[in-house]
Amino acid sequence: MPKHVFVTGGVASALGKGLTASSLGRLLKMRGLRVTMQKLDPYINVDPGTMNPFEHGEVFVTDDGGETDLDLGHYERFIDENLSRASNATTGSIYQSVLAAERRGDYLGRTVQVIPHVTDEIKRRIQRITTDDVDVVITEVGGTVGDIEILPFLESIRQWRNEVGRDNVCYVHVTLVPFIGPSGEQKTKPTQHSVTELRSRGIQPDVIVCRSEQPLSDGLKRKISGQCDVPVRNVINAADVGNIYELPLVLHDEGLDTVVCETLRIEREVDLAPWQSLVARVEAATKPVRIGLIGKYVDLHDAYLSVAESLRHAGFHHGAKVEIVWMQSEEVEGLLAEDKMSSLDGIVIPGGFGPRGIEGKIRAAEYARERSVPCLGLCLGMQVMTIEFARHVLGMDDANSTEFNPATTHPVIDLMHDQRDVVEKGGTMRLGAYYAVLAPGSKVSNAYGEPVVSERHRHRYEFNSGYRARFEDAGFLCSGTSPDKRLVEFIELTDHPFWVGTQAHPEFKSRPDRAHPLFRELIGAALAHRERRGGDAADGAADGAAKDREHAKRGTAEHAR
Repeated sequence: MPKHVFVTGGVASALGKGLTASSLGRLLKMRGLRVTMQKLDPYINVDPGTMNPFEHGEVFVTDDGGETDLDLGHYERFIDENLSRASNATTGSIYQSVLAAERRGDYLGRTVQVIPHVTDEIKRRIQRITTDDVDVVITEVGGTVGDIEILPFLESIRQWRNEVGRDNVCYVHVTLVPFIGPSGEQKTKPTQHSVTELRSRGIQPDVIVCRSEQPLSDGLKRKISGQCDVPVRNVINAADVGNIYELPLVLHDEGLDTVVCETLRIEREVDLAPWQSLVARVEAATKPVRIGLIGKYVDLHDAYLSVAESLRHAGFHHGAKVEIVWMQSEEVEGLLAEDKMSSLDGIVIPGGFGPRGIEGKIRAAEYARERSVPCLGLCLGMQVMTIEFARHVLGMDDANSTEFNPATTHPVIDLMHDQRDVVEKGGTMRLGAYYAVLAPGSKVSNAYGEPVVSERHRHRYEFNSGYRARFEDAGFLCSGTSPDKRLVEFIELTDHPFWVGTQAHPEFKSRPDRAHPLFRELIGAALAHRERRGGDAADGAADGAAKDREHAKRGTAEHAR
């Protein structure tokens, strides 16, 4: 029978439950166990697909087309397993299933209640990923203990232990030990209150993972142990680390995986060598390279979480420390574009929806094309590269996407035929993994080293193939298409070091020890570009010029006043 680990959180959100769960998953895999993971989210949206990126961060897409929580990206990157839509369940989707069952008459006229109907549905969501193919299922419960929305989930996981047996369930509670500046002390009281709240719901944690800025003393661990009724060795300290990929090793040193295995009656030796090698590569990645990420949601970095991690993975591959320059797309429009981008070694134009900031993204694509700056366009990024080329090389001045200008005379990007009759927004885009056939000898084909590749998608608009011949006659190569040749999936310039776009989201398949080919090639090209332009000296000159312009601007303003 598969074993279960349930990860809950208390005191505050954003403590790193997802990273803790992911790190534990990796540690268990390094013991030779088959691991899968799941996120239970308390919000009432059916899935995060229609949620504002500023509120929720990125939407992570699975191979089977699930629009899921960004924590699934952490899960996949750490345990190196492709998950499915079944690995994410929300209150909205659970109630949707319960109400559909009620309408079908499945409950035979009984009053539908949170207990047992909602809790039974939650348990069904856990059960459907509990298969004979896995040894351990790790389930993260979103939200914070004490939130009213989380109560059905806590009741469900409480019941679960009674149903499958004590030795088959381990409860891990992630909490905060804050440092109070004026007193100069770390305080355990928030952790005590959090555990008390969890125990009031019938769950006694087996392990407490304490997040803190600085390491906890043995005395503080003993205090938490005594007040929360867990053995002192089961109080695990997750102090802040330099990079997230250190966390599995830190938690192992604290004994997390050992304690979990003892609780679950698992006896397996651990082999840390592969992950230690990865962390060594991360620490050795010191060559500077500066990549501009031109987006409309850059104020919340989690909106582009997988893109940022993919860039870092590519940096590890090349021994480079990637500095991501977060650039609001509206700020690179017009005359300011050159000043803003002059110090960049490479550019990424990520995905998104809506017209805000589009002209800035088009300008970034133009700058990269004209200055031979390596550039990678993702989903919408590929579309704006197409628009830019149409306007400034092919002479189609008003070329656009019909998403932004339905009346354009040159709809080089247009709504997909399959999307024309779609009315509902949630889960109706072209979602999930699709195959593409790559043009032999193209940059894309050489990067992948494969003639056919599979990438995940999330879009409604696509390259208008009616313009394909005009583009390719001008050196714009459609270097990857769907197997039936109807859809353009990859584009590139034949006479540019690296100006490549894809309609897909390759960032979802990158791994820390196996950088995605497109990001790997982008960083390689960016390092070469940096060397050609003089590297640090060019950065310093550009930064100095920018400061001079800022001083002059302020001086003019002062004079005007």
